[in-house]
Amino acid sequence: MLNAEIIKELEKEQLKEEVPQFTVGDTVKVHNRITEGDKSRVQIFEGTVIKKQGGSNRSTFTVRKNSYGVGVEKTFPIHSPNVEKVEVIRSGKARRAKLFFLRERTGKRSKLKEIVD
Repeated sequence: MLNAEIIKELEKEQLKEEVPQFTVGDTVKVHNRITEGDKSRVQIFEGTVIKKQGGSNRSTFTVRKNSYGVGVEKTFPIHSPNVEKVEVIRSGKARRAKLFFLRERTGKRSKLKEIVD
């Protein structure tokens, strides 16, 4: 067996059964498990998804929020066991795949129009 085939088999085992469904522009709450010493807790990070990238078990998404006037971005692996769940709060209308233009915007200008279902 080739090395690539062995790697694909190992990666297939690490995939989650239920992948959260969200798109770029959505406002989400990411429930992330944090381990400190022997204790672990769930920390919630709420913000706008500005990019999704990758494939298979290497796929990641980046969430951006403003915290006390400072922009904070975190990148989460979709198939990580530390990402407990991803809740979609509101769906935003995005006309492009990567929303890096939101980095220069603050306040009301950084909001996206909501998609009403």
